[in-house]
Order: sequence, then C-alpha cells, then structure tokens
Amino acid sequence: MLQRALWCAFAGFEALCHAAQVPILSHTGPRLGDTTSIDEAPERGRLSSFDRPHYPTGGLPAEENHDPFVDWRLDDPPSVNSTGHLLFETVSSLLQHWPNTRMRNGHNIVPGMIPTGTLLYHGTWHPELPPGPDWAAFDPEHSAIFCGGLVEGGECWHLTLMTTRPLNIVYFDGTSAAKLPSGTLDSQDIITWGDVRPDLSFDEWNRITTLCDWGREYNIDGFVRMEMSFEVMLCNFTSGVRVISFPNIVDPVMPRNASAGFSPTFEVMYAGSRHNRYPGETRVRLDLSGLVSFYDTELVPSLVSVRFGKERWDHRLLNISTEDALRVRARLEEALSRPTDRSSGIDWQALIRVVVDRYSERLEFVQYLLNSTETNGYNADSVMDDAIKTQAQLRNMLMPYIGLDVVPRLNGTNVKGMASGMLDWARPVYKLCATTHTSLLREHTVTSSEKLLLDAVQETTREICRVVTKMWALGVLAGVDQFMDTDRELDVGTTQNVMNMWKKDINELMVWLDWNAWVKCRPECGPEEMCYLTTWPVGFPPPHNRARIPAPDDGGVPPLPSQSASDHTPAPTATPFPWRGGTPTGKLAEDWQRPQPRCIRRIDPYDLGDL
Repeated sequence: MLQRALWCAFAGFEALCHAAQVPILSHTGPRLGDTTSIDEAPERGRLSSFDRPHYPTGGLPAEENHDPFVDWRLDDPPSVNSTGHLLFETVSSLLQHWPNTRMRNGHNIVPGMIPTGTLLYHGTWHPELPPGPDWAAFDPEHSAIFCGGLVEGGECWHLTLMTTRPLNIVYFDGTSAAKLPSGTLDSQDIITWGDVRPDLSFDEWNRITTLCDWGREYNIDGFVRMEMSFEVMLCNFTSGVRVISFPNIVDPVMPRNASAGFSPTFEVMYAGSRHNRYPGETRVRLDLSGLVSFYDTELVPSLVSVRFGKERWDHRLLNISTEDALRVRARLEEALSRPTDRSSGIDWQALIRVVVDRYSERLEFVQYLLNSTETNGYNADSVMDDAIKTQAQLRNMLMPYIGLDVVPRLNGTNVKGMASGMLDWARPVYKLCATTHTSLLREHTVTSSEKLLLDAVQETTREICRVVTKMWALGVLAGVDQFMDTDRELDVGTTQNVMNMWKKDINELMVWLDWNAWVKCRPECGPEEMCYLTTWPVGFPPPHNRARIPAPDDGGVPPLPSQSASDHTPAPTATPFPWRGGTPTGKLAEDWQRPQPRCIRRIDPYDLGDL
C-alpha cells in the first residue's frame, strides 16, 4: 500500500523543469497515467528527455477564499522565462569579485556613493594631476601597474587621493572594465552610445568622457567598474578629492633579478581576490532602491526571446530593442533624480543575504549526502541510515514552518490518477516557508526597483521551498522522518527510489539557483596558493583574433550630447596604450569563456595552473 501511495506521489511530478536560461535537466520516471510501479523508478536518478509542459508565469498567486492553498501546488515549477532567480543571484553578487569574474557580462546598473575618507590611487608617468576624466583604483597594486615599465627612465608617479565628501557614482556589475566585444561592456554601451557597440570595446577615452558628460546633470562624480580589481572612472580629479601624496616610486613592473615567471599582474589579481566574497568591495555603498536591471522582463521585454534557451554564460544585451534601451536610460535617470529619502528603508542586501545564508550550506550538504551515497546494490541498513540523515537536513530547513496540524494523509486505495493530491497535506508548510520573509513587504515598497527586488526574493524563496517541501514530504511518506510517524513499515526499495528522486530534485534546484557560493576550489588551496578564475586580460585571445561584429545601423537611440562632438584626443596625462587598454597577456586559457575554479601560485614564480 505504501509503495502504491508513493508511486502516486511521484507520478504527479514529471513537470519538474526549470528556466531555460540554465541547462535543463530532464526528468524520467512514472508519469501520470503510466502503469509503471515505484519498483521501476529511474535507477540512480538517471534522466531522459520529456515534452516540456506549459508553465504559468510567475509572481505569488492570489489566494482564493475557498482554498488558501489552491495555488501552492508542489508540482508547479517557475516559468521557463522567469528571471527572478537570476536577478536574486546577481544582486547577491554585487561588488564581489568572484561571481562577477565568473559571469562577466553584467546586467545591473546601480546608483551609489564612495564615502568620505576613502583612498583612491592613480598611476602615471609624470607628476601632474589629470586635467579631465581618468581612471583611479581602490587598491594601490592595481594603479601601480599603469606606470613604469614602458617609460624610459622607469618613472612611476603614484598618486594617492582621499575623498573629502561622498562621491556620487554609478556602478556597472560584471567584469565591466574588461575591453571585450562579447558582452562585458553592453550595459555601459546602452548608457553611453544608446545601443550595444562591440566595435567600440577599446574606445575607452570616448566612453569615459561621454559618460561623465551625461552624468554631470545628475551630479555624478564617477563610474565604478571591475577587472582584475575594482576601479572608478573619476570625472574630475580636483572635485571632492584631495592629494595625500604623489611620489615617484620604485618601478613595480620591472624588478631586478625576477624569475621568468614574475608578473605584477598577479599581485593585482591577489588584491582583487580580497573582495571575492560578500561583502565584497566595501568602499562603495550602493542604493538598491534605484537599481536598474536588464533581467527586468517588464522593463526590457525584447531580451526575453533573445535569452531563451541560452545558458547564463551567454546572456548579453545584444539585440535589445530601441524602445527598451530608451526605457532603461529613462529609468536610470529617474533613479538618479529622485529625492534620497524616497525609498522604503528596507535593507534589500541584508534580506537577500538572510536567504542565502539560510539555505546555501544546507542545500549543498544535502547534495553532498545524496551524491556520496550509492543507493543501488547497497546494504539495507546503510540505505536507511543515509535516508534518515538526509531527511533530518530537509526537516531542519523547514522546522519553523511545520505546524502540529500538518499530518500526512494516505487514502490507501484508488489513488492512481490523484498523484498531485497525495502531497496536498504539505502545502501549508510550502506556503509558510515561501512567504515568511516577504509577506508584509509589498505595502512598504516605494520604487519600481524595490518592487522588482521583492519579486526576485519571492520567486527564489518560493522555488527553494517548493522543492525542499516536496523532498521532505516524500521522506515522510517513505517513513524516514524521525518526528512524523506514518505507521508504515520501512521498505528498502521504496527508500532507494525516494533517494534517487531526491538526487534529481536537489541537483536541478541548485543548477537553477546557480549560486556563486557553490563555486570553489575542491580541495581547498594550499597556503602558497589562491583559488582563481581566469581573469581578463590574462589568458584571453588578442583582439584581432576575435570576430568583429558590425556596428548597429544608424537611426537607433538618439546619441548622448558628447557623441555629437568631434573626436577626443587623449590629454597628455592620459596613461598610454597598452596599459590603459589592457592588452590580453599570457597563453590562451582553455576556460577563458567559461572560467572554472583552480588553485594557482600566489608567490613568484607565478603560474596559471593547469590550462
């Protein structure tokens, strides 16, 4: 009887497919109406293709008076076009070097500020302040490589500035200072040129002057970006900053008696790695109530079809419509123009971190328990022990939401064809889990950005809770829950099949979430090593080896004011090519398009590890 009831529970969950922006893991096993028994469930969770069903389109459903749980089905996954989980992860990753190196094509633009008393650094080859816009680094290792080495006499003038007031900035996420035509500069292109311009990926001087001209109306002092470490495109070196020192330092690029493997670039990467994880670059404060995201499907609907079927690595803004580009710029200008006190006061970053901190390690541990368990040809005691351990972890995640009135109901007879109803008793757990963090926030949101953030948190917690609740409920029916007795005799075959289903569920959920917390070096690196993702420009192909994409046709978004001006000639103090342009160096890394974590040496002689 238990086996038949569990089969009915399984049969209703064939529609477990996640958004097409990440690889879709297909589901096999008994389908509604099949005659397959639970004894024939998929071996070791192996999967095969199935017809993708139509999914509803997102948001928290409205409740019906007759049944408060009618829209909380445990077999109802997100829409294939949903982007809330992508927005959630990218916002969770803001100003962190590791995730923005891994997924380098940014999709968010966020207003913010650099606090008073922050040190900024600038390297050049002569002792004069830049007369106009130029670049400054947050880490001295980063700025120092832009002077010396190439200059006769080895002069390296290293400027240290301190902010004397808060500097208003705009932050572009991703590896937004990488001069690549493959998407890293897309969001800047939309604001700078009005369209994506891969052919202008190395036109940094026009980029900075155009952005600064545009930002002047909104009192913007600079634009924060990231490459090997974080930088700010500073619009004026005499406004809001004062000189602390400007010495001619020892050339950091060309040391004496260095090994053949020496590279100052690695010291920059090590400096950048200090901002790898949350809270990231703390010298920049972002205002998420003004966030503009290209994952906002209402603001930028033209990118929905462009992204469809693509993995997240390949997401970019190419082929955005003219109308959407105009809306993005208008939304950003609106955010920069509104009064500073016009927001809810909700700490959105803290809310998102609460969700990540609560589930990240727990989900990873459940995956570890299941992937380290061999459920076929395994002795019965071990199978039961591993299942009980896994069920305990699932219960721990749901503990605050399991009320005394949550009791499993097994009809016992004639349940075939009523599969989805077999887990209806767990819907209150699912709903409470999914809504606890956000149920009262809707009435407090003020800006369109806050409503977007709320939707992203709701969509993400809803799917986490749906999958975890489903897994837990199946464990209860299998009799492996230590707190909820179903008076059923434990069966090894049934338990093995439950664990196979668990493996599939947890793997699919974690692929869909794609949290950067799970991307790490395994095993951990040694004390003379650091965990590394291939970082531009090291290991990248030179520009002339990349296919050039034709410039968009004329007649698109109107140009910004400085675009109609004559070509700029770099000021005499601008740092010369190739340092400012950032030429790719080193041999080509095999994973330069999709970087994978590996350990590399952090002391001379440096190396890139196994390419």
